[in-house]
Amino acid sequence: MIYASGKHSLYDPVCAYQATTFVRLSLINQLKKYSMAFTLPQLPYAPEALEPHIDAQTMQIHHGKHHQAYVDNLNKAIAGTEHENKTLEELVKQAGSISPAVRNNGGGHWNHSFFWEILGPAGKSQPSGALADAINSTFGSLDGLKEKMNAAGVGRFGSGWAWLIKKDGKLEITSTPNQDNPLMEIAEVKGTPILGIDVWEHAYYLNYQNRRPEYLTNIWNVINWNKVAEHFSK
Repeated sequence: MIYASGKHSLYDPVCAYQATTFVRLSLINQLKKYSMAFTLPQLPYAPEALEPHIDAQTMQIHHGKHHQAYVDNLNKAIAGTEHENKTLEELVKQAGSISPAVRNNGGGHWNHSFFWEILGPAGKSQPSGALADAINSTFGSLDGLKEKMNAAGVGRFGSGWAWLIKKDGKLEITSTPNQDNPLMEIAEVKGTPILGIDVWEHAYYLNYQNRRPEYLTNIWNVINWNKVAEHFSK
């Protein structure tokens, strides 16, 4: 620090170093806190791109309100804890042993981030190659897969998700309650999700009201099979 004393100034290098270090550490901590906070991913398409099967208003509310709330609440749940520097997948896998807030909001953030990517404008892709072979050998046909996935979605009481997973190299269908997913250590059926369908009412209610089966039938028109195949190939 510099002190005025008559015509002379005194410079204290120790105080100057301490002050500089304090400012530097404060900035680092603020930047670290900001950089590690989870953020809402952008939709990979316009909100109206999935119409008429999923309407633009539903997409805007689902993404901008519901998903944003999961992100915000997850950041609050892990701030200042031993878990704040973990990746989203690490949090999700351990969610059941961390806290209900991380389980619900970490699951909600992971599930929705995954969901947006496996959707796309109608008619853009169909299963092919190894994925198509696996679907046909497991379910008999694509229609067989749709029938069983739809049954899992309709049969999920209340809110939750229907999943197509890869387990031990094979395809399997399961469902989870609320914002759980098959990556979690508490899941009844564990595996790697390659396709997931949201059956919370906020995913479809504006357009379909209580007609969940109709929503499930129509959502197959906007599945991005190229992304599903990418997940299957991992």
